Amino acid sequence: MISEEQFQNELDLIIANAVREDVGDGDHSSLACIPASTQGKAKLLVKDEGVIAGVAFAKQVFSYVDPKLKMEVLVKDGAPVKYGDIVFYVEGSSQSILKAERLVLNAMQRMSAIATKTKSFVLLLDGTNTKILDTRKTTPGIRALEKWAVKIGGGENHRFALYDMIMLKDNHIDFAGGITNAIQKTQDYLKEKGKDLKIIVEARNLDEVDEILKSEGVYRILLDNFDYEQTHEAVQRIGEKCLTESSGGITEDTIRKYAECGVDYISSGALTHSVYNMDLSLKAV
Repeated sequence: MISEEQFQNELDLIIANAVREDVGDGDHSSLACIPASTQGKAKLLVKDEGVIAGVAFAKQVFSYVDPKLKMEVLVKDGAPVKYGDIVFYVEGSSQSILKAERLVLNAMQRMSAIATKTKSFVLLLDGTNTKILDTRKTTPGIRALEKWAVKIGGGENHRFALYDMIMLKDNHIDFAGGITNAIQKTQDYLKEKGKDLKIIVEARNLDEVDEILKSEGVYRILLDNFDYEQTHEAVQRIGEKCLTESSGGITEDTIRKYAECGVDYISSGALTHSVYNMDLSLKAV
């Protein structure tokens, strides 16, 4: 994963771009009818149930819009919430609160949905040694928020982007002329560029698992669309040589069985691409 500094930079870019997109040359609805001197207070109201996420991000948004805004947090990120709960109060310039409102709600509704779904997957894996991973199947422009939400829900982050980990998938392998060629070329490239990146290689069948194992320096083998029997056999063949990851159409109904095959990780794009936003509102008090 990327450094904390890089991650924060991503958040800063998200906030700046979102405010630019939403506010433009001014929130004219508020400017037109609310005097600049008006002070107000609002609460973040939960109208759903699940795992709350995005409280810390909301604090950054309010600070960006107006450093004088003050938050009183009642419920922290990662906590379970139900209908009627109040997550936080925000107080200060009424114009500033309204300027930040939609960005805060959009982010928190989606982050909470992702955290809630991730938590449900984590609970399904309880008692196994398998961890749930996200993927790059994220909403363009807000990947940092969605991956942050996965962490809040108890999951783990896969690579952040194309630049922080090597992942040799089927197309890479086919274009490179086979698994062994792809791995060797990758290792030569990393040495030439002076880069220290972990290498994950996708296997489409057990024969490809065996071929991957002939090369040194592979961090993890991705078992793509293997059934239970093939997954169990692959885990046995790989042993302690490297880590294992299952992926490909794994659902709430099948995730436990894959974990029981002994894989170290299960990655699921559904954590970020198939969620329904949590119902939240920011109400004046």
